[in-house]
Amino acid sequence: MKAAIYARVSTADQTTDNQILELEKAAQRQGWTVDRVYTDTISGAATKRPELDALMTAVMRKEIDVVMVWDVSRLGRSLQHLITLLSDIHSKDVGLYLHQQGVDTTTPSGKAMFSMMGVFAEFERSMIQERVKAGLARARAQGKRLGRPPVPPIKIAKVKALREQGQSIRKIAKRVGISHGKVQSLVA
Repeated sequence: MKAAIYARVSTADQTTDNQILELEKAAQRQGWTVDRVYTDTISGAATKRPELDALMTAVMRKEIDVVMVWDVSRLGRSLQHLITLLSDIHSKDVGLYLHQQGVDTTTPSGKAMFSMMGVFAEFERSMIQERVKAGLARARAQGKRLGRPPVPPIKIAKVKALREQGQSIRKIAKRVGISHGKVQSLVA
């Protein structure tokens, strides 16, 4: 199996050497060939990481069989970003090896653990949706107006007058200070 190692540190005074060394040993024990090593020196909170992006391109092209990472925190700190990465990896039937967590989706027990992680991630998403819905319902019950504020009648009259003068929708939007789409809906 062809493996790709991803290692990340947050600052330039740190090194990825220890992560890579341990992952290369693990690959050797598994009988995997390390095809490429991807390293980033960037915060885990950053969603755009050049080497991680290159790794995910290789995953999407099925150029590798397993992604090896020292720790799940090396992939990212945002749950949303992690879920996206994990589902992209899983969708291409590429294995995932997380050294510190002992997760190896190339094995039946690793696949089971990965599936449980997916269940918990989906549960978290549904809990967030329910909290958002409850918050919106509470705001409505308190009489709060949701959405954008309405366009004042004086601006509506100005939009219609400018349109009757033959001005373009873009010019009207710029002059009145409202969006192009809103002007279109008012003159329709």
